[in-house]
Amino acid sequence: MTALRALRIDAARRPRKLGAMVDASRPLASAAVSGATLAAAGTNTAAFAVVFSLSFCHLLNDLMQSMLPAIYPVLKDAHGLDFGQIGLITLAFQCTASLFQPAVGLFTDRKPLPYSLAAGMSSTLVGLLLLARADDYATILLAACLIGFGSAVFHPEASRVARLASGGRHGLAQSLFQVGGNAGSAIGPLLAAAIVVPNGQGSVAWFSAAAFVGMSVLFWIGGWYARNRPSPRAQGAVALVPLATLLADRRVATALLVLVALIFSKTFYSASFTSYFTFYLMGRFAVDVETAQLALFVFLISAPLGALFGGWLGDRIGRLPIIWVSILGVLPFSLALPFVGFEATLALAFVIGLVMASSFSAILVYAQELLPGRVGLVAGVFFGFSFGLGGIGAAALGELADRTSLDTVYAVCAFLPAIGLLTVFLPKRAANA
Repeated sequence: MTALRALRIDAARRPRKLGAMVDASRPLASAAVSGATLAAAGTNTAAFAVVFSLSFCHLLNDLMQSMLPAIYPVLKDAHGLDFGQIGLITLAFQCTASLFQPAVGLFTDRKPLPYSLAAGMSSTLVGLLLLARADDYATILLAACLIGFGSAVFHPEASRVARLASGGRHGLAQSLFQVGGNAGSAIGPLLAAAIVVPNGQGSVAWFSAAAFVGMSVLFWIGGWYARNRPSPRAQGAVALVPLATLLADRRVATALLVLVALIFSKTFYSASFTSYFTFYLMGRFAVDVETAQLALFVFLISAPLGALFGGWLGDRIGRLPIIWVSILGVLPFSLALPFVGFEATLALAFVIGLVMASSFSAILVYAQELLPGRVGLVAGVFFGFSFGLGGIGAAALGELADRTSLDTVYAVCAFLPAIGLLTVFLPKRAANA
């Protein structure tokens, strides 16, 4: 029995699963579901060795990317930068990733590029080497752009391969993939504190070795993807449902707008931590750089734990409850953060990171189920939009900090999780929701 016949039999037994994102009243239902079914027919068994390998590469990718914000104190002292200039560095990195990721996702939905993952990491490698040698602000910005471009190539296609290898456990596979990235982002500041801070900006080049390891693993993954990607027939079937037709459905369009607003809330608030939490702790509690970096690690290490738990639980109880709790549930803790001592600040930062991180895989899979067959585009848009908002948020919050104080930044950001109330507008009848 072929994989396609087995999938059709399974579809007959579980009709609600295939029609989850579209009901009988919607004219595009049969076409969208047909496209999603055929797109999934490339593999119907889990290949978690591939998922774990992708997670490992995600760890390396985000570890290298996290070198940039992790060495902001070093760059600030070495080049005499203000908070606004630091925000613009983040903006250069995030906007490069944001602008290119949707384009990469849209292109690879139609023409998959199995070995683009390994090629994309080479851009991150060049960016790191350039950052290590940068002696002026313009070169730092160029290095940030190259690192961002590497991220733009990596995320959409890696997310597609993770879904393909999931064997139908999309939430778990996406969360495992996300765990690698979150872990890399958490480890980066620790390595920066241990290596870059005492040895200077040039030691960033040492981390380029991680790129060679990642490129080797991604080349192997590219070979697996080339052998297991959906057939041309499946890819053609997905094209029967134009993107404009899917977006014309008011229910789908409203849900996507809500998801974008939730990403805005999550990403802006996260930007206040990733870019300015170390400065906030040093200014308010008079701790040194190493202690502040360790405190940032407390926030960042909570993210992989939250992502893993959120993806696993989302496959069982649905995406919607996870989205509700992960965004709106942060509000009591964010409101308390500006008014507590150092130890309580660390505890609240850990809880905020844990709860907030549980939402991303749920949001991403929910969006992929809204737009069947558009895995790369959805991943590109949501990863890219997240990066772009992070850059805008870092720049805006940096200007706010220069004009007022970092205490004001955290007092204002405390209210962002209230945007989670918009979850009430998400469709109740959705896949696994």
